[in-house]
Amino acid sequence: MKIPKEIISVLNQEKAFLIATHINPDGDAIGSALALSSALESLGKEVHVYNKDRVPEFYRFMPGHKRFRRGMKNALIKKPVLILLDCNSPERAALEQYSFRKSVVIDHHETERDFGDIRWVVPSAAATGLMIFYLLKAMGITSTADISTNLYTAIAGDTGTFRYNNTSPEVLTAGAELIKTGANPALIAECLYEQWARNRFDLLVMTLNNLEIKNDVAVIHITKDMFCKTDTIPEDTESFSNFPRMIKSVKISALFRDIGDGCWKASLRSKGDVNVAKIAELYGGGGHRNAAGFKVRGSLQSVKEQFLRAAKKLAGN
Repeated sequence: MKIPKEIISVLNQEKAFLIATHINPDGDAIGSALALSSALESLGKEVHVYNKDRVPEFYRFMPGHKRFRRGMKNALIKKPVLILLDCNSPERAALEQYSFRKSVVIDHHETERDFGDIRWVVPSAAATGLMIFYLLKAMGITSTADISTNLYTAIAGDTGTFRYNNTSPEVLTAGAELIKTGANPALIAECLYEQWARNRFDLLVMTLNNLEIKNDVAVIHITKDMFCKTDTIPEDTESFSNFPRMIKSVKISALFRDIGDGCWKASLRSKGDVNVAKIAELYGGGGHRNAAGFKVRGSLQSVKEQFLRAAKKLAGN
């Protein structure tokens, strides 16, 4: 993977950095941020790690997760260089109200914005964590067990633990190298998939009970009342949109989550060549070919109907 020389130059020359990633952070965002922060600190840099939202409980096995801060007052004192990871617009990271003297974007999403003084956006990369893996190698930074664990988790998360069609030879080679330098794949897989709280499982059961399938498109939803009944929170819904995709006939799955005031957050998943990012873009959202999202306002019935029309056209039914 070709690394822009400008990025290496900035990371070597600057002294203070603010690493930020998208709201509702996933494993790729968290792992990439933690790995890069550790690497830069090994070079003697001052590094702050920011996210508007807290790290979800099921990612708190990741080394250094407590480094994340939900405020930036202390970070901004040194006028740091912004490094925006796993997204490419300040709005996705809740940073639109701030300005920075210099900004660097490192991302792999298909939907691209023009933010950033230095941009490294590679939609073909399986994960931002894979990009950070190559960046650290290019900088000659030795991977520690903590860095390896975080990068392995990042790559595993966005490749479905090496099951999705973005699992390439370079992805598997990177995974093998990270295992050699300290990542424990069995432990990481157990933490990701086999350590659910009972109430999170109850929410999943309740959600799957409202499954609808039309024209090979599966739709599920979560209301505020369902959160209350199961004593769960929005972060507990991560990966829920993947479950309907397990049905053999389903090409597209969608989870609609109630975020209040008549607004719904949609998380889309698809198989093969069905590009759900194109649906998300219709609503001002974005993402990847097989994983994307957007927000929409309206009644649950109306937003479902709008989505199903768009999905039917995309899936060719």
